[in-house]
Amino acid sequence: MRVAVAGTFGPLHDGHRTLLRAALELGDEGVVVALTSDELAGAERTRPVPPYDRRADVVRAEIADVDEWGRDVSVERLADEHGIATEDPSLDALIVSPETVPEVEAINDVRRERGMDPILAIVVPYVYADDGERISSTRIVRGEIDEHGNVLD
Repeated sequence: MRVAVAGTFGPLHDGHRTLLRAALELGDEGVVVALTSDELAGAERTRPVPPYDRRADVVRAEIADVDEWGRDVSVERLADEHGIATEDPSLDALIVSPETVPEVEAINDVRRERGMDPILAIVVPYVYADDGERISSTRIVRGEIDEHGNVLD
């Protein structure tokens, strides 16, 4: 199966690691990590986001650490919301968090319009911090938690 996972991944945290690991585990025919461009990341957030090149380096390093399957992985710049998933007919599945499941329907509408097969959504559960709230980059940037979900004083 050829899979994609998309995100800003900045700062990278255990929730992201869970998504990447799922992609690696299932992506026996290849994995595409669609990493949001600086422009797209900035348009969606008010918090600071590390530059694309730094985020790409961190993602590549993380993949090297956890890829026990030796997958063929590419990190590609995502310049618009659904770009790669609606343009690459070789993708079989998209690894998503619960909040992005509704977007897969819109992606599949575009894929059908373009004569491509629909893409399967593989939903990976959220990872929670010690306080029971979801781990997020925003919470890390605010200083509430660290990348592993440990609550900071």
